[in-house]
Amino acid sequence: MTIAALQPPSARPLAIANWLLSLCGLIFVMVVVGGITRLTESGLSITEWKPITGAIPPLTEAQWLREFELYKRIPEYQQINRGMSLAEFKNIFFWEWAHRQLGRVIGLAALLPLLWFAVKRAIPRGYGWKLSSIFLLVCVQGAIGWWMVASGLTERTDVSHLRLAVHLLTAFFIFGFTLWVALDLRSPEARPRRVPTLAIWAFAILALQLLFGAYVAGLDAGYAFNSWPLMGDELYPAAAPWLEPALRNFVDNPITVQFIHRWLAFGVLAIAILLAVRVKRAGGRRQSLALHITVGLQILLGISTLLSGMNLHVAVAHQGMATLVIAAFVAAAHRLAATEGAQVRQVAGATEQAPPTPLVASAVEGR
Repeated sequence: MTIAALQPPSARPLAIANWLLSLCGLIFVMVVVGGITRLTESGLSITEWKPITGAIPPLTEAQWLREFELYKRIPEYQQINRGMSLAEFKNIFFWEWAHRQLGRVIGLAALLPLLWFAVKRAIPRGYGWKLSSIFLLVCVQGAIGWWMVASGLTERTDVSHLRLAVHLLTAFFIFGFTLWVALDLRSPEARPRRVPTLAIWAFAILALQLLFGAYVAGLDAGYAFNSWPLMGDELYPAAAPWLEPALRNFVDNPITVQFIHRWLAFGVLAIAILLAVRVKRAGGRRQSLALHITVGLQILLGISTLLSGMNLHVAVAHQGMATLVIAAFVAAAHRLAATEGAQVRQVAGATEQAPPTPLVASAVEGR
């Protein structure tokens, strides 16, 4: 019996896949706006968490003054932005509000179609928990976002780079997981795929690079050295401060973090080439090409971000391209998984259809 025979007659895998791909598009926009919010230092402009009523921005002068007064109470204003005008505050408020508003839109985009497909009994077997998990992850991501913002409202003048890393990596995970499920649903008979071993290693190295990218953003480490390939005149500056214990340097030292992020990119490139070669041999020429293009462009954007002195547009493009790199890795891994799965089923089918050997046949007939 095929998987298709086990699906409810009203199952609509392609429609659900298209919904999930649209959700991926929204998450991509969210990551880009999040990058702008971070780079314009706008993330602490809204000091309250109002998931529902916060959807309406200040509309009157009195409401704007109230929000501005709340902002004046936090260390970022008192130590960095003292004297900021109301017009300047409105500018940073806009980006944080837009970021949160997109979060609300994504929440609704993850919930309402899910409910509709559930009522119509259109969800294929085995996918209900996956689709529900995507919605729950979106809700958790909203809570993580506030947890991150809260770290910068009392004692710090910015958010914790550790919490920022959790927030960004969760967004990337939701994007990758949603895309994988969408590709599963677009497969013949909506057959789910298992992640190949090579892809697991590729995802692990990519995740490590994304983690250090988040640290670079949270520590403003991109400003430490704006030269490449050397940091100043050295591969690693000998006079750079060193924290104790030594492991702290891999998390809290901006110079060390930038150094690792620079060169780990070529580790990502190496594993991407291995994955691209494997998937091309499996018939995935487009996925192989996408891997080469996105990883290559991302490295060039990373270098350009440094050389430009963290130019806003280049840095935002670098963060947005990270999402496309994830998409290329997921698409390549899924294509490889489909090929390996087909080979396994072909071998299993051939084994089942093979005639018994004479010895086995004699045993069955009782000879």
